[in-house]
Amino acid sequence: MTFSLVARCARTGQFGVAAVTGVPAVGKLLTHAAAGVGAVATQARVNPYLGIDGLNLLRQGLPAGAVRGALLTTDPAIRFRQFAVIDREGRTATFTGESCLAWSGALQGDGLSVQGNRLAGPHVLTRAAVRFEAMPDEPLADRLLEALAEGVAAGGDAKGEVSATVYVMDTEDYPLWDIRVDDHPEPIRELRRLHDVFRDKVVPEIKTMPTRDNPAGEEGEVPI
Repeated sequence: MTFSLVARCARTGQFGVAAVTGVPAVGKLLTHAAAGVGAVATQARVNPYLGIDGLNLLRQGLPAGAVRGALLTTDPAIRFRQFAVIDREGRTATFTGESCLAWSGALQGDGLSVQGNRLAGPHVLTRAAVRFEAMPDEPLADRLLEALAEGVAAGGDAKGEVSATVYVMDTEDYPLWDIRVDDHPEPIRELRRLHDVFRDKVVPEIKTMPTRDNPAGEEGEVPI
C-alpha cells in the first residue's frame, strides 16, 4: 500500500527517503537515514526494526547486499515485509516478501531504488524512477518530491493516497529536510506546499544551526 524511494545524491552525498501511501502517517516509521552512512525504507506490514537495525549495520560499513541478507534472518514474518537499503557508495538492495499485496516489486537505478506494494502496476515505479533520473542537477528533496508526484500520476497506490513524506540527511546528525503529510485527501499537493515553506523559511535556518565542526552555529534570522 506504499511506494517509496531511497536515494543518494552524487553531487552532494546527501541521502534521502520519500514515500506516499494509502494509510496515515507514512513518515513516522518508514524513513531511516544517516549522514555519510545510507538509508533504509521499511514498508508493507511495517517492521520498524528493519530500518533501525539496517541503519546500524550500514554504520558498521556493511554494503547494501550484506545488510539485506542480515535483515532477512531477523524477522520471522519477513514474508509480509518490503524494504530497501542504500549504502554510502550508492549501492542498493531490496526485498519484497511473497505475502505483500499485488502489485508489488522494486526497480533499482544508479544511486536509487524505488519499491512499492498494492500499486496500480510496475509502471508506477518506472515513471517515478525516470522522473527522478531526469533531474540530476536539482536538489535531492526536489527530485524526490517530483518522483513521488509522477508515481501518483501514473496510478500510485491502487486504493489512493492519504500521506506522504520527504526526508533528507545532509552532513549532520539531524535532517536537512523532514516534511510530512500525515492525513490529507491530496497529500502530494500538500507536500508541495510544505516543500515551499521549508525551502523558504526552514532550510535556511537549519543551515545556520550548530554543526559538529562549528558548535556555536551561525547567526540566523528567525530563531526557533
